[in-house]
Amino acid sequence: MLDHVSITVSDFAAAERFYDAIMKALDVVKVGRSDRWLGYGERADAEHPDRVYIAIYRGAKPDEATSRHWCFKAKSRSEVDAFWRAGIAAGGTDDGPPGLRHYHAAYYGAFLCDPDGNKVEAVCHRGL
Repeated sequence: MLDHVSITVSDFAAAERFYDAIMKALDVVKVGRSDRWLGYGERADAEHPDRVYIAIYRGAKPDEATSRHWCFKAKSRSEVDAFWRAGIAAGGTDDGPPGLRHYHAAYYGAFLCDPDGNKVEAVCHRGL
């Protein structure tokens, strides 16, 4: 459903450490960087319409919004675990450790807040 997403962070260095770590854990490539933005994933085009991209921009600290979050797909439960561990090690905070959730029988997710308080999740929908 999503093609691309853009978010803002106020502590750019902390965000780069955090997003580099969680994206590496999810096997998502870093495709660009400047002094004002970071890019991960791959932009869609005519030959690859299913690609997804996230851009992270330097900006004001986001307002707290308890229901705002984005979720990344993981290929395995071990990727969800790695996402959570990498995020904690890179300055994120726990918002729900890896585990099964009530959404469906195989929903295995982990929740973090990035250094600016943005809520991020990784989920694997596959059973064992």
